[in-house]
Amino acid sequence: MGLYEAIERRRDVRSQFTGAPVDEAALHRVLAAAHAAPSVGLSQPWDFVVVRDREIRRRFRDHVAAERQVFAASLAPERAERFAGIKIEGILESTLSIVVTYDPQRGAPHVLGRHAIADAGLYSVCLAIENLWLAAVAEGLGVGWVSFYREPFVSSLLELPEGIRPVAWLCVGPVSHLEAVPDLERHRWRTRLPLSAVVHFDTWGH
Repeated sequence: MGLYEAIERRRDVRSQFTGAPVDEAALHRVLAAAHAAPSVGLSQPWDFVVVRDREIRRRFRDHVAAERQVFAASLAPERAERFAGIKIEGILESTLSIVVTYDPQRGAPHVLGRHAIADAGLYSVCLAIENLWLAAVAEGLGVGWVSFYREPFVSSLLELPEGIRPVAWLCVGPVSHLEAVPDLERHRWRTRLPLSAVVHFDTWGH
């Protein structure tokens, strides 16, 4: 699969996981692609926690369900009704999860290129996540990023060392298919902006 095809086909998967096993060689390639991402000062501030244990994933799913209710309660009635029909996770349906973390102390205190932009390390972790996601698509795997969680809960659940921040809980596994249109567009939650609406030349608005 070519790069542009993988970018175009990539979806945030919720409902299409089959639960079939993930080939170990494919999983290694996906993690290697993530680890090959660029990072500020070559700090490589990421770690990858592969979560197969169903009880850990069940506890996380229950936490996410509670946070879903918190978000739903903040919505206007019409918006809440639309949100009720949107599936937000495939934690137990997927084969496994990969939690990507950020270690701000790796390479510190003198991380080349981070002195003026403290978040540059966090941006590096996001690049690793994108690498992982596109590699997974190329391997025929789906990925779903779950963001309905409180970081302290995940840190405790996975026994993360102090100072290590969980950035992304990714559900990963074989899928029956990838939707042609992203879920939030299909459910009319939001409409994708055209490229012309977000490109500026030289100064904002030009």
